[in-house]
Amino acid sequence: MAPDLLRLDILVPVLMYAALLLWVGRGLSWTARLATAAVTLALIICVLLVERGWL
Repeated sequence: MAPDLLRLDILVPVLMYAALLLWVGRGLSWTARLATAAVTLALIICVLLVERGWL
C-alpha cells in the first residue's frame, strides 16, 4: 500500500466516525445501523475521490 493512502488525516476521522456511530446507534436497529454506516462511508469515499481528483 502506498504511504499516502494511509495517512492520519484520513484514518482518524474514520475511527472517530466509527466510535460516534457506536455511541449514537445504541437505540437503532441493526438494519438502521448498517444503512447509516453504508451511506456515510459512501459519502466519505465520494469526498475523498473528488478531493484527490480521481473522479
